[in-house]
Parts: sequence; C-alpha cells; structure tokens
Amino acid sequence: MKVGVPKEIKPDEYRVAMTPSGVREMVEHGHEVIIETTAGEGSAIPDADFEAQGARIAPDAAAVFEQSEMILHVKELQAPEIEMLRPDHLLFTYLHLAPDPEQTAGLVRSGATCIAYETVEDGKGGLPLLAPMSEIAGRIATQAGAFMLEKPLGGRGVLLGGVPGVAAANVVVIGGGVVGTNAAMIAMGMLADVFILDRSLDRLRHLDELYSREASTVYSTTLAVEELLPKADLVVGAVLVHGAKAPWVIKREQLSLMKPGAVLVDVAIDQGGCFETSRPTTHRDPVFEVDGITHYCVANMPGAVPITSTYALTNATLPYALKLADHGLEAAVMADPGLKPGINVAEGQVTLEPVAEATGHEYVAAEKVLGWG
Repeated sequence: MKVGVPKEIKPDEYRVAMTPSGVREMVEHGHEVIIETTAGEGSAIPDADFEAQGARIAPDAAAVFEQSEMILHVKELQAPEIEMLRPDHLLFTYLHLAPDPEQTAGLVRSGATCIAYETVEDGKGGLPLLAPMSEIAGRIATQAGAFMLEKPLGGRGVLLGGVPGVAAANVVVIGGGVVGTNAAMIAMGMLADVFILDRSLDRLRHLDELYSREASTVYSTTLAVEELLPKADLVVGAVLVHGAKAPWVIKREQLSLMKPGAVLVDVAIDQGGCFETSRPTTHRDPVFEVDGITHYCVANMPGAVPITSTYALTNATLPYALKLADHGLEAAVMADPGLKPGINVAEGQVTLEPVAEATGHEYVAAEKVLGWG
C-alpha cells in the first residue's frame, strides 16, 4: 500500500504522523511511504532521517494526497486538505467530529473512509490511541494552569504548592480517567491540595487506593462541584464521552462561585468543551477571561511538546496503521474488531452514531455502507 504523511497545517501543530522507525516498519512490510518535505521538522526529524529508512520525500501536500492510498495525519484535516481527499482514500487521524459539523460535512462530501484515532477501542473498551495524548494533555493542563495562576498573566497570584507557613493552592480535577489522573498526578507532584471527581465508584476506589494520602476523591454531582468551586484556584475539566460532544460540568452562572483570577483548563475542548464558557484557543493566544475567570482552552495541547508527543502517538498508532496497510480495512477489522468503532465516515455516510446525532446526519452502520457480510 502507498502510505502518505502530509505536513500538519493546523496552527501551532508541530507533530508528525510517522517517525523514521515507523517508515522502516512499513517498508519492511512491503509498503511505500511518501512524506511531505519538512513534515518532521517540528518534531526535530529532518527529511534525511525519513529517507534513510526508505521513505520518499514529496514536494508538497498535493503530491502526497495524489500518490497515496492511506493518509496518516495527527490532527483533523483542514479545509484545503479535505478538498484533496478522494473516495478511494483511507484517512487515519484524530477527527473529533461531534462538535464539528463543518468538518463532518466535508469528509462526507469527499467519499473517503475516515478512521478516528479517538474512537478506536481495545478489547476492554478503552481508547488506546487517545490514551497517550490524554496522558500528555493531562500533564500539560496542570503545568499550564499553574503558570496562568501567576499574577502578571491575570491569575490570582498563588503558587500551586505554597511554601512552609502558607497554604497550597486547591486543584479540582473533574473526571478521573486518563487525563484527570495525569493532571492530578502533576498537581500532587507540585504539592497542591487535590480533589478528583468522577461518577464511577470503581474508578474512585482505584484512585483512592493510588492516592489516598495525597488527594481526596469525590463523587461528582452538581452540588459537589458547586461546593468545591469557591475553594478552587485551578479547575481541570477532564470529561470524555466516547465519540460524543462533552457535557457541561460548569455553567456560566457557576463562575460567580469562584475566586477572581482562578483558572479553568478545559482538556475536553476538542470534543466541544466541558465548560459552558469554553471556546477553542491556540498556543499563541491560549487564554481568555469570562466573569473574572481565566480560561485555558487550547485545542491541541500535546502539540506544544511535539518531540514527546510524536513518539508517544506513533508508538500507539503504528501497529494499527500496519494492520490497515497489510490487510486492508475489512480484513483488519475482522482481525481487530476495535477498529470498527474508529470508522466515523465512509462512502459519504456517517458511521458512528454519536457523531451522526451531534452533527445532524443520518447514522448508517459501517458494515452496511461498506458491504460487509
């Protein structure tokens, strides 16, 4: 199979969808890899490193799309890239379609088959291709929140860990999954007082076993959130519903409960955001203020640390990309059923129910669209 890797063009996105190790594996499996020139520069990977492992360097994205059968990407395609998609293309990337009807419509018009990293599942119903970026985003969330609490940046002017004789800051993490666990871990490492909220008692038990001496676990209800907001210096929103738009866990009227200069970090912004007042921001312009509360809502947080993120992401995606290249989509899904929920769009139809519901499209099962069985 001809596998193409274009350069990311989303603002402040420096990751690349394949490393030289991935090129080597693909070539040894008999596939051809076409990479756009300078695609790896943001992750400190020069063209020569790709070429040394057997990749062919293309002069621009148009050449990559024209010559490839499968497109590997990191973030959602931008409008000019969607225009280059063909019905025979297989796209494998993060999509986050539920809050993005415009992108969904573009992919539907293209006729391409589009697999989203974030909805591929493992044998336990986990999200193996979302997990590494969730780990990084969770860690960045606390790191960024601590920075934004500094007074010159509009924050309250508190140090997350305090000092002897001065209390530590309070960090509230809403959601105890991969993002929340990593956000809490960094907050604990910075010596903050940490509260982790979740609605799964099993998850809370697990977190309590891990962190009972360092963090408090709280069953998440509207009242529990409202009781913690007046104490919070930093709130990390880490709520995920597989493939669907994130629910709001803090509404605008509840901001009045918070201290002026407190910080909200919305890690669910790719899925529409879990705070009513959230809107996507960029690394160059990461924050805005609503009712005296700083909001950090960068839509590609791991893009800030591309060397770490590129290798973490491709370690997870490469085995799946190899299955798709080696066997084709149908056989790959037969061998690994967890790939099937990854199929969000195929042949002009939306094939993931939460995406169809959120974007106003008709839902049609992937196997029906693709004529399987």
